[in-house]
This record gives sequence, C-alpha cells and structure tokens, in this order.
Amino acid sequence: MSKLSTYLSIVPLVAMCSLGLAAGANANPATAPAANIKSSPTFLGDGGPYPFSEAVRVGNTLYMSGQIGVKDGKLVKGGIDAETKQTLDNIQNTLSKYGYQKSDLIKCTAMLADMDDFDDFNKAYKMELSKPYPARSAFGVSELAAGASVEIECIAAK
Repeated sequence: MSKLSTYLSIVPLVAMCSLGLAAGANANPATAPAANIKSSPTFLGDGGPYPFSEAVRVGNTLYMSGQIGVKDGKLVKGGIDAETKQTLDNIQNTLSKYGYQKSDLIKCTAMLADMDDFDDFNKAYKMELSKPYPARSAFGVSELAAGASVEIECIAAK
C-alpha cells in the first residue's frame, strides 16, 4: 500500500472523529447523559453485638440489612402473619430513622424458612405495603436467625 492510499484511508476516519467531537461540544446539556457522581457510603446504626450496619446510604439510596420479626428482643409469636407484619414494622422504623418512608422502597428480598408460607406471606406483605410495590425476590432458605420464619432486606431511594 502506498503512502498516498494510506493517507487517503485515514482522512475519512479523522473527519468522522472531528465531526463527533464538534457534535459533542455543541450537545445540549439537558439531553446529555448524567455524569457519574461518586458518593461515599455512610454506614448507619450498628448490628448491636453482630458485625453489620443497620443500613448504608450511598447518595440518595439506602441499603438496609435484613430484618426479622423481633420486638423487644424476642421473635413475635403468631407465625408467618405476625412475623411478616413485625418485620415490615421494623423496616418502617429503620426507614423513618434515616428520613425515608415505605413509598421510597424500590427493591425487597424476602427469605422464607418454609415456602409453604408463601401465600400467607404475600397476604401479610400486601396489608403492609401498597401499590406500586417495590421490585421483589423471594426464596426459600433452610434456616433463619433466631428461628425466624421470614427475613426481609430492602433498598430505598429518593
């Protein structure tokens, strides 16, 4: 390949790149993608004697540790219905403590010790939350802390 043909094959490439830079310089900031804004995590609360934070805030997003149906240091009695209600009350308390509310929930993960409780869990869950519901995953586990029937962890965003 001669120097002339090499030069001629590069010219269109340089021209396209120049046009791209010019177009980018004249782009409307309102339609440009948002810049990645890095926000350092803020670790909130503590797990008491356990090695975890109650929640971590990054920007306007709150990542909450899993909650179980504990009240006054003991697992509530009454099975999956009572535990689900108490678990969601505990989630509400954590949300409120850090300036969020249930309507800020965007994702929850539910862990059930017995998948036969799934329908009853859903009934109790629907009583405590309202549409639009956060995205959710639910799966069965072989065992939960303190003998709980359900554990729920959530993410909230403003």
